[in-house]
Amino acid sequence: MNSPEEHSSPVRELLRLPDFLRLWLVGAFANAMRWLELLASGLFAYEVTGSALAVTFVVAARQLPQLAFGAFLGAVSEAVNRKLIVMLALVGPAFVSTVLASLATTGHLALWHVALGNLISGTMWATEMSTRRRMVGEVAGPHRIVPAIALDSATNAATRMIGPLLGGMAFQWLGMKGAYTITALVQFLGAFAMAGLVHAQLTRKLNLARIPAEIAEGLAFARTKPTIVLVFGITIVTNTFAFAYSGLVAPLGLSAFHVSPALVGLFAAGEPLGALLGGALLAAGVLRLDRRLAFAGGAVLFMMALIVMALSPWYWLAFAVLVIGGFGTAGFSNMQSTLMLTEAPPEMRSRLMGIVTVCIGTGPLGILAAGALAGELGPRGAVLAMAVAGLLLTAALAMRLRRRMA
Repeated sequence: MNSPEEHSSPVRELLRLPDFLRLWLVGAFANAMRWLELLASGLFAYEVTGSALAVTFVVAARQLPQLAFGAFLGAVSEAVNRKLIVMLALVGPAFVSTVLASLATTGHLALWHVALGNLISGTMWATEMSTRRRMVGEVAGPHRIVPAIALDSATNAATRMIGPLLGGMAFQWLGMKGAYTITALVQFLGAFAMAGLVHAQLTRKLNLARIPAEIAEGLAFARTKPTIVLVFGITIVTNTFAFAYSGLVAPLGLSAFHVSPALVGLFAAGEPLGALLGGALLAAGVLRLDRRLAFAGGAVLFMMALIVMALSPWYWLAFAVLVIGGFGTAGFSNMQSTLMLTEAPPEMRSRLMGIVTVCIGTGPLGILAAGALAGELGPRGAVLAMAVAGLLLTAALAMRLRRRMA
């Protein structure tokens, strides 16, 4: 006769692990606050300047550190205690949010303050992939790594949905001082919760002079693994050309669809809502797809949804299409981490995931390009041009790697 444990779902098994539960919840709340700040800062920039380019600049400042420091911080995470890095990545942005909330309260908050704050907080956030996300997979264990990453990815999608909703409402009703006060409190609490985590890690002496060589070793290993090359390539294309739409959410909602800041928040939550639903199906084991197909195919579905959204004359149709596109980002984001954790040996995981962070960090370049295009083509035209280019590049990359793997 089978025991009850044998019939337990993977998600229930994971939530019975105290350390996994702590990492999961801290990541969920921290991610939500990140997206809340991104939307609030974008709305503030558009309110002050009326410029889509200014909005994309402020949003890009939060993500550029991933491109600049992701590989370096991934190599550091191989040596330094990852629990300590996660705690610092919460405390640092919490202090930044406190300062910005204080400036807003006294009426001295300027756009450059917000951009600088996004840059500092983004530098701390560049450790997420190589520290907390890696720890999630390690705490779950090899036999539960797929549902663990699926659950964490689905939760990340939920925070990308909830964060903008809260950001739109907080900005409309509480202003910048209220929005940043909320994020400061939540991040301080997250750091306090992380202090109780028990996570065994073999640390070693940090040799900064050795880091470039370690990154080079990781890249040399990656070149021998077509699947890892696939992850790097499609991650760059998707973040540069598809997720660039996120920097234009405020101009799209306010000037293209003519809706309120609260509905701009709902619009930003459309794709994450679909990603949450798709990720939940993956975590529960309902959807079982080839990992590489789910990764590349998910990116393609997302880009096709962006094309339809950009052409839509109605707000609610555009919102519904973004929800459908979110099912694509569920496969993309879930398999991005899963493929890296299963293809890379333990001694190289953090540095390779740091390189993935660099690939993700190309997103701000796309955001800035979309902002520049928006000045000529409008927000809709910019999203359309970027999505079409991304779709063509994804197809070309997938066909080339398929021939190599064959």
